[in-house]
Amino acid sequence: MDNILLEKFWGLKVIMDDLREKCPWDKKQTIQSLRQLTIEETYELADAISDNDWKGIREELGDLMLHILFYAKIGEEQNQFTLQEVLSGISEKLIARHPHIYGDVEVKDDEEVKRNWEKLKMKEGKSSVLSGVPKALPAVVKAMRLQEKARQVGFEWENAAQVWQKVEEETNELNEVIEEKSKFPDGSKEAMASQDKIEAEFGDLLFSLVNYSRFLHIDAEHALERTNKKFISRFRQMEEKALTGGKALTDMTLDEMDQIWNQIKKEDLT
Repeated sequence: MDNILLEKFWGLKVIMDDLREKCPWDKKQTIQSLRQLTIEETYELADAISDNDWKGIREELGDLMLHILFYAKIGEEQNQFTLQEVLSGISEKLIARHPHIYGDVEVKDDEEVKRNWEKLKMKEGKSSVLSGVPKALPAVVKAMRLQEKARQVGFEWENAAQVWQKVEEETNELNEVIEEKSKFPDGSKEAMASQDKIEAEFGDLLFSLVNYSRFLHIDAEHALERTNKKFISRFRQMEEKALTGGKALTDMTLDEMDQIWNQIKKEDLT
């Protein structure tokens, strides 16, 4: 089996080398031009995971594997690094950060593994516990990662009830600035300043809700994506039902659309 895997991996590398040499499109690519494509491929993998689509996951993993080899090929061309150095680097990192497997360190559970991981990263020269969180992460995912990182050094609420109190506190603060804005004329400096406060307080509330999701053992990003997909499905059904009745949504009142929406919700529950 190992020989087959090595053969398949090497075969893909050979294909990548051929494409880079012979294909006009592949020859033109740079790490900058590939960046957005890699992000798209990563999101396609995330979609497949959300849908529990194993065939899709397999295909998207292949696409990402090709991208990894593409970057490694360009790195070699630029005399920056080799594929061997990439593979050696990750192997050495994994061994160094798992002393409970490759050393004599003992751990009680996965949480202790995470704490040790962060300690080892700091010893490697990281300037902050939060430094490993990519700047380009989507905001909800980034909030989750920041909170998880902070947790590893003990900066964490004790229980879910405390976090919910924080959610309620942030909700009240948001309502206060909304009320404050209502006192000023639209377009005034005071109204614009209040709008900025509303955005800040809304962000605080979202951050607290993401924190609460962790205490409920829920992936906030995945939960929101489930709701997005549910909304898309129901909205499209509403469009179809409206057309079946001889109307477009633009020709219907909100009450009429709401009646169809509630009907679809009932059908989803049965």
